[in-house]
Amino acid sequence: MTQKTWRVMKLAGSLQLVLLLALASRAAGLNIPLEVEQLPTITTYTSGPIIALPFDNTVTVRCEAIGNPPPEYRWTKDGKNFMPPYITTNKTDHTSGTFVLRKQHIVQFQGKYRCYASNKLGTAMTEEIELIVPNVPKFPKEAIDPIVVKEGDPLVLECNPPEGVAPRQIYWMSFNLQHIEQDDRVSMGSDGNLYFSNALQKDSRQDYCCHAAFSRIRTIVQKTAMTVVVKSLKPDNEFPDSSNATEAPPVRKPGLLLPSGVQTEKVLLKGEDLQLECIPEGFPTPTIKWMKMGDALPSRAKLSKFKKLLTITGVEEKDQGKYMCIASNSVGEAAHYFDVIVEDPPKWLTEPPKSQLTVTGSDVYIKCSVRGNPVPDITWRRNGELFRDEPGNYTRVLDDTVVIHNARAEDSAVYQCEATNSHGSLLVNVNIMVLNMAPLILTRNYQEYAVILGRDIIMNCRVFSSPPPIISWFKDGDAITVKGERFFALQNGSLQIIGAEENDSGRYMCVAFNTEGNSNITAVLDVKDRTQIVDPPQNVQIISGTTAQLMCQAEYDRSLQSTFELVWRKDGEEIPLSPEENSRYVVNNRMLQIMNVNLSDQGMYTCIARTGLDEEHATALLTVLDVPDAPMNLVISEIKSPRNIFLSWVPGSDHHSSITEFIVEYEESQWEPGRWRELVKVPGNLATAQLALHGHLNYQFRVYAVNSVGPGPPSEPTETYKTPPAAPDRNPQNIKIHGHLPHQMDISWEPLLPIEHNGPGLEYKVSYRKLGVDDGWQEHLVNRPSFVVTNTPTFVPYEIKIQSRNSDGWGPDPKVVTGYSGEDVVFWHCLRENVSVPTTAPRDIAVEVINITVLRVSWTPVPPATVRGHLGGYNVHWLRMRNLKNPNKILNERQSLSFHGKRSHAFVPGLEPFSEYKLTVNVFNKKGNGPNSDPVIFSTPEGVPEQVPILTASNAQKDSILLVWGPPLETHGTLIGYLLQYHLINETTLEMVDSQVKNITGADTTQWQLQGLKEGSLYRFHISACTRAGCGPPLAQESNTITPEHLSPTPAVAPVHTLPALLNISSYVSDTFAKISWTAREEQQDSQLYVAYMNNRDGNWRISEAVNISQSFHIVDGLKPGTVYTVRLMTKRLLDNTSIFEDVIQTQVKGVVGLQNDFATQGWVIGTMCAVALLTLVALIACFVQKNKGGKYAGTPPRSQRQDMFSMEKVKEKEDLHTDMESQGMNDDTFCEYSDSEEKPLKGGSLGSLTGDDMVGDSTSRDSLVDYAEGGREFDEDGSFIGEYSGHMHRGSVSEPNGPSSVKPGSS
Repeated sequence: MTQKTWRVMKLAGSLQLVLLLALASRAAGLNIPLEVEQLPTITTYTSGPIIALPFDNTVTVRCEAIGNPPPEYRWTKDGKNFMPPYITTNKTDHTSGTFVLRKQHIVQFQGKYRCYASNKLGTAMTEEIELIVPNVPKFPKEAIDPIVVKEGDPLVLECNPPEGVAPRQIYWMSFNLQHIEQDDRVSMGSDGNLYFSNALQKDSRQDYCCHAAFSRIRTIVQKTAMTVVVKSLKPDNEFPDSSNATEAPPVRKPGLLLPSGVQTEKVLLKGEDLQLECIPEGFPTPTIKWMKMGDALPSRAKLSKFKKLLTITGVEEKDQGKYMCIASNSVGEAAHYFDVIVEDPPKWLTEPPKSQLTVTGSDVYIKCSVRGNPVPDITWRRNGELFRDEPGNYTRVLDDTVVIHNARAEDSAVYQCEATNSHGSLLVNVNIMVLNMAPLILTRNYQEYAVILGRDIIMNCRVFSSPPPIISWFKDGDAITVKGERFFALQNGSLQIIGAEENDSGRYMCVAFNTEGNSNITAVLDVKDRTQIVDPPQNVQIISGTTAQLMCQAEYDRSLQSTFELVWRKDGEEIPLSPEENSRYVVNNRMLQIMNVNLSDQGMYTCIARTGLDEEHATALLTVLDVPDAPMNLVISEIKSPRNIFLSWVPGSDHHSSITEFIVEYEESQWEPGRWRELVKVPGNLATAQLALHGHLNYQFRVYAVNSVGPGPPSEPTETYKTPPAAPDRNPQNIKIHGHLPHQMDISWEPLLPIEHNGPGLEYKVSYRKLGVDDGWQEHLVNRPSFVVTNTPTFVPYEIKIQSRNSDGWGPDPKVVTGYSGEDVVFWHCLRENVSVPTTAPRDIAVEVINITVLRVSWTPVPPATVRGHLGGYNVHWLRMRNLKNPNKILNERQSLSFHGKRSHAFVPGLEPFSEYKLTVNVFNKKGNGPNSDPVIFSTPEGVPEQVPILTASNAQKDSILLVWGPPLETHGTLIGYLLQYHLINETTLEMVDSQVKNITGADTTQWQLQGLKEGSLYRFHISACTRAGCGPPLAQESNTITPEHLSPTPAVAPVHTLPALLNISSYVSDTFAKISWTAREEQQDSQLYVAYMNNRDGNWRISEAVNISQSFHIVDGLKPGTVYTVRLMTKRLLDNTSIFEDVIQTQVKGVVGLQNDFATQGWVIGTMCAVALLTLVALIACFVQKNKGGKYAGTPPRSQRQDMFSMEKVKEKEDLHTDMESQGMNDDTFCEYSDSEEKPLKGGSLGSLTGDDMVGDSTSRDSLVDYAEGGREFDEDGSFIGEYSGHMHRGSVSEPNGPSSVKPGSS
C-alpha cells in the first residue's frame, strides 16, 4: 500500500464525509465466507421419525454440512457407532453424510440415528433421527365361540385391531359388506370395539366382522366373524318366533361400558384435539350429558356419535380441568370424571442461540432459553462430547448458560445445547469462533462496473476480518473522500451511487483496516448513455390483405452494440420471427413488416430496444380495417299488404370502418333464377328497409354491408317469399312517334320488364287522336311494344297514350304525349336529289384554341329556308390528323358532337395537346344531315407531361442515393428533361430543413446518382417530367442515407453477399406476359435471384420464387393487357429498395396489331364490303317500288305471328347488335336514310377506329363527352363548362358515323 493511502486511512476518523461501515458481530448469527477456515455447520438433515413403507424400495437418510476444511461424517445408531451400508458423494467428490438403505434387509436398521460432521476445528451433530419399520398389520387367526347374552343385558364385541402405519380406520360390517347399523343403543368406541347398551333379539346374527383399514399402505384386514345369540327372557325361548316372545326386558339402572372406573386422567399436548368418550349401558337406553366442573364447556366443544363423544379442537392450557359425563334413564344415572392435563414439548422461549465470532480475550455467553411442560432438562456438549461444569475452570456451565472467560483460540468449537422432556427434545449447534485476522477482501480487484446514466449502481467490497473492519471509499486515487447525497455505504461494505452522472465514471478504491492490518481493491465505473427510442411506432390503421409497417428507431451507447437487440411483442407476447422466407413477419433494420395482414394481427405492438444494461419500449395500436361481416337474422314482416314489407337484420362487425350503406338484393325464380339484383340501398345507421315488391313472383332477399374498405359478403338468403298477382303498377315509358313514311305514324315504347307484369296476360292499349280536334280516341290492344297507324294526313300532330293491363286489371291512367305523322317524301324525289335534308352548309367557320384541350368554334347559321324542316342543330366533326411529336404518322382519329337548337358557336372539349386537326360543321334536321362546311385546319399547343409512373430510391450510401424512374406515359409534347427537387427532412418534426433543385436535361434519362448528401439522414425526392410548356405533376419518394456502421463489410472482413452485375438484361413484352432475359457470368451459375413486379395502378408488389441464374430467363405471366408494370431483379426476397435491375414495361393491347395487318393486307375483305353495299342498294330500290304499288314500308305482321312477350335480355342483345337509328347522325354521304327524331350524339362512344390508339380509347372520357352533349349537360352560350372540363385528358375518339355495323377487335 502506498504512503499516500496510509495517510488517508489515518485521517479517516476525522473526515466527516468519509463513508464508514463497521461490521460488528451480531446476535443474528455468524456469516464467515468459506475462504476462511471455520467450524462445520450442518445445513441439511432428515428430521424424524422416518417410516419405511412396504412399497418403498429404498430409504434415504440425509446429513449435509459445510466447513473449512470440508467436514467428515460419522453416524451412531441407538448410541453406538454405525457404518452405513451405502454412502453417497457430493458435488466436490467429498464423502457425503447421506446414506441409503435397501428394502431387502431394512428391518434390521430400525432404530435411532445421529449424524456427526467434523473437521480439525470441531464437530457438529444432529438430533436423533428415528427409523420405524412397521410390520404388515393382520388379525390373529382364531376360532371365536358364539357369544350368548340375555335379552336386555349389555354386550361388547372386541375388535383388538393390529397396530400399523397411521391413519387407521375401523369398520364393523356383515358378510355382504353392509355396515352394522349404529344408533344411541349400538355404537363403536374409539378403541374399535362394538358396544350394545342393551341386547335385543334382533341383534342375533352370525356375521359381525371387524375391518381395519390402513390407507397409507393401502391395506385392509378383517377379523374372524363373530356370532351373537340373544336369549329371550321367556321360558319358551327355544321358539323365538312365537307371538308371545315380544315382552320387553326388565328395566336396569345405567352404567358405563367405556371408560371403566370412576375417574380417568387424560394427558395431551397443547394444540392437539381432546376426545372424551362415554358409552353407557342399561335399559331403557340411557342418554349422555357433558359438563366441565366449575366452568362452562368451551365454544369449540362438539358432540358426536349420539352425544357419546366430546371433542375440543386445539386444546390450550385454559382447557385443563375436570370434565364429567352423566348417563341417565328412567331408573337412575351414572357418572364418570375426566382429569384433563395439557402439557408442552420443549420450545425456545425466543429463538435458539446464534453462533458467534469474537476476538481473543473477550468473554463469550451462550444462553439456551427453553420452556416446556414438564420443565425440560438441558444437556451441554462440546464438539459432540458431554460438557459439564467444572468449578474453578474459566469455562462454566450454569444450568441453561455457558460462560467462557477470557476466550482463547483453542476455545473455538461447536457447542451443542439439547433440551428434553417426556414429549420430545430440541438440539442446537452453536459455533464459537475465537479469531484475530486482518481484513480479507473477497471481491475481485479491478472489477468493472457499468451503469446507465441516471440509474443506481452498487459497487461491491466484500470484506471479512476479526475484529470487524472500518471501510472507506476513495475516487481516482486521490485523498478526496467520496461525498454527496448520492453516495451511500451499505452494511456489507458496498458503495451505492444514486442517479449516476457522467463525471461519476472513473476508478474507486475500497480500503478496509482493523487492528490486525489492512487491505484494498480498485473498482472501475463506466457511466453509459441510456437507450432511448427516438422514432417510436405510430398508431396505424391498415386494410386487411395489405402489408403493415411499424417503424422503431433507437439510440444507445455504442459500447453496448454487441448486446443491443430490437424485440417486437404483440399484446405482451413476443412475435416469433422465423428465418424462413414465407414468414409473415419480417424485421428489417428498424421496421417490422407484417405481410398479408388479417384480423388476428390487430392489437398492441410493443417495440423493445434492449441492451445488457437497460431497455426502453414504445407501444402502438395496429387496427385492421376489413370489409363488414355479413348481416344476420334477416326477418320479413308485412306492413299493409303482401307487396309492401319490412326487412330487418342484425349488422355484422364493421371491422373498425363504419358501415356507409346496406344493399338489399333480391332473386326471383320465374324470370331470372339464380341472378341477384340490387333492390334498395339503406344508410349504414339503419338495419331495416321498406320494400315495395312486384306481384306474382317468388322472392328471396339477402343483404350485404359496405364500408370504406369495400362491400362485404352477403347474408344468408331468406326463405322464399311469394307475392300474389296484381294489376300492373305502371304504364310503358319512353314513347316514341316516328314518321318514316308519308301517311304513316309508327308508335313504339319501352315495354314493361318481365318482373313488372305483376301477373299473366300482359297487353298494351294504344289510344290516339288528332291534336286539337274533338274526335274520339281510337283504341287497339297489342302484345308487342310497337304499333303502326296508317292512312294518316301528312305531318299532323297526334295525341297518344298507352296503358298496360293483365289478367288482374288495368294499370294507372296513362299520360298523353304528342307526335307528328310522316312528311310527304317519296323515293323518286330522293333519286332526283329533291330530298328533305338541309341543302346548305354553315359558312365563316372560325376556331379559337382556349387551351390545350378545349376549342371554341363559331359559324354563320344557315338560312332557315334551306333547313327543309325542323332545325335539329349543328354537328361539329373534327379529325385528329397527326401528333406533332410524330408528324409522319397519319392518325385519322374522327370525333363529333351534336349541338341542338339554333346557335352560332360551340365549345369542343377533349382535344389532344400538340396535335394537328381538321374541323367541319354541318346542320341537321329530323331527316338527316346537311352538307359539311369547308374544313378548317388548326393545331393545339404543347402541354405539360403526365406524372411519371414510378420513382424508386435504391443503393443508398452514406452520401449518395440512386434514383430510378419511368418516363411518363403521355408527354403531350416534346420531352426535354426532368426537374428533380430533393429536401432534407428533420425526422423528429418532419419539417424540411434544406431544399435543392436539379434540372436534368435529356429525354432519355431515367436514373440519376445523387451525390453530396448528408449521412444517416432522411430525404424526400420529387421528380417531374418537362416539356417546353412546363413540368408536369411531381411524384414523391423518401429514403435514408446510411451511417458508416451500416455500410457493407469489406471483403477482408466478411464475404460479399451482393450479386455481381448481370449482362445483357432485356425484356420481351406481350399482352399477358413478359420474358426477362439475362446473361450470367461463370461465377454466378449457382446463384439465385428473385423477380418482383408491380402494377403501377394498384401499387401491389408480387415476388417470384427463387430463380437459378443459370436459367438465363424468367417469364412473368398473368399480366393485364395495356398496363404499365415495374419489374425488379433482386438478390433477396425483400422489398427494401435494393435491386440489381429495374425497368418499367407496358403490356400490349390484345388484337390490335392483327386487326391492322388484316385490313391493310387482305384485299378480298374490301371486295366483300363493296358487294354487300351493292346488294343493300338493290334491296332499297325494291322496297320503294313495292311501296308505290300500295305496300307498306314497315309493315306489321299478322297478329298470329306476333310474339306474346319479348324477353328483356333479347331486347338488350338487339340494341347491342343494331345501333338505334336515333343515335346515329347523318353525314353528307347518307343515301336516303330517314329519322324523325331530333339529332342526338352517339351513345356509348362512336364506332371503333381501325387505328391502335382508337382501340385503347378511354371509356371514361367518352362518357364525359356524352354528358356534355345531352341530358342536363347542354353547352351554355357563355361557355361556363370550360372551367369544369379544362385540362381533361381525352385519349379516345368519337368518329363520324359510317353505318350501323361495328368492327370488333380481332375480327376478320
